[in-house]
Amino acid sequence: MKARHCRPEVSLLRRRVYGRDVSRHLQRTIKSRAVKKLFENNRRWAAAITKDNPQFFETLSLQQNPEYLWIGCSDSRVPPSQIVNLPPGELFVHRNVANLVVPDDPNCLSVIQYAVDALKVKHIIVCGHYGCGGVQSAISERPKGPIDNWLMPIKKLYDRKASVFGEGTGSQARVDQLCEINVIEQVRNVCHTGTVQDAWERGQALQVHGWIYRLSDGLLTDLEVTADGPASVPDL
Repeated sequence: MKARHCRPEVSLLRRRVYGRDVSRHLQRTIKSRAVKKLFENNRRWAAAITKDNPQFFETLSLQQNPEYLWIGCSDSRVPPSQIVNLPPGELFVHRNVANLVVPDDPNCLSVIQYAVDALKVKHIIVCGHYGCGGVQSAISERPKGPIDNWLMPIKKLYDRKASVFGEGTGSQARVDQLCEINVIEQVRNVCHTGTVQDAWERGQALQVHGWIYRLSDGLLTDLEVTADGPASVPDL
């Protein structure tokens, strides 16, 4: 029986296809290991909590009764529950790029409504952070795609408050100052939502706070713009 020989171009094609298959397999293996690690972490976390409190998850599953709504940035370095050292069930959370509260975002507005009307939270915390990439992008470059539209309120805020920034203000100091101003603006936006206005009108105890987080030391700062009624909404 004669041996069958592939033409050189066919052999090369097979090697290329085989090489791509091996590469894809390796990529899938690496990805699966990365995801598997998360499940392993989850099992250890749940086991540690159950060891300290065997009824914790059973009790948690029956209800949630948080006192706080946290509106923060999506930045992975700013994890809400860890920052304030609260266990699951104590903090209702909404996060997006640059911690924005805009009137045409049904997601955020629905979260606020559910938190105030259904969960009866007593505090809404808008928390930004220094060095926010969203804030920096809004004033230093023009990002492409949906993020450009999302950051438009910060661009407009920056133009509106241009007189606040001195000529000698460095770029990083300018970004950090705008991060603070942005938090105050979002506190105002929360206060002006129909949900919060209605809650205050019916006498529901509700405070809206503006905080900012520093990545370099892990500490929060209260910007002292807390509002507990229409008369105390901060000016900007």
